[in-house]
Amino acid sequence: MITQKEALVRVSEIFGPTIQGEGPLIGLPTVFVRTGGCDYRCAWCDTLHAVDSKYRDDWQPMSADAIWQQVTQLSGGKPLVVSLSGGNPAIQPLGPLINRGHGEGYRFALETQGSLAKDWFADLDYLVLSPKPPSSGMQTDWALFERCLIAAGSGPQLALKIVVFDDADFAYARDAHQRYPHLPVYLQPGNHTPPPPDDDHATVDIDGVMDRMLSLVEKVSADQWFDVRVLPQLHVLLWGNKRGV
Repeated sequence: MITQKEALVRVSEIFGPTIQGEGPLIGLPTVFVRTGGCDYRCAWCDTLHAVDSKYRDDWQPMSADAIWQQVTQLSGGKPLVVSLSGGNPAIQPLGPLINRGHGEGYRFALETQGSLAKDWFADLDYLVLSPKPPSSGMQTDWALFERCLIAAGSGPQLALKIVVFDDADFAYARDAHQRYPHLPVYLQPGNHTPPPPDDDHATVDIDGVMDRMLSLVEKVSADQWFDVRVLPQLHVLLWGNKRGV
């Protein structure tokens, strides 16, 4: 039963198990809880169905218990990693869900741009901070980003992940690493063919993505940036822009 004071989570979709397609947990079997709503609007956003308010009617307000029933059904009751994504999942009241899952041996990973800090960041197992580079059209508030690190404390494993489309993005990534040299850094080439609003099976320009991947590897090598990892979006290479995989 939902208590009167219980805050509900706006959920865009729950799916899996599938593999984590990017970042430090790439390839790891995962169930995804994708929340609805975001305080950013990146020019190349590939999850507009979880960002744009015109999809708000598709987002379902759910209690932690209701979400957890779906997660455990999908995982067959076997503990795995639950990825909390969006949109910006930091908008949502996810603390009770994390506590519920930890009680049953599950681990939780969350990726956010670092614009909103929450106390429950400290309860995560993995926190991936992905500030948005110039190509996104967004501006990074590094003071807010710092608050996210403070909120996380020594709780989760931390990582910095940055999408790179061009030289300006690469320079931004370099600056971010200099600001936070203690954070492991993951770079990924941008996907310049995000799905149109009403077609989640849009064809991806794989050759273009791979060309950008090769260019990124060349930039890292030429810059002698040897403590960074360059990774693709594995799910894009496997399934294009298909949702729910």
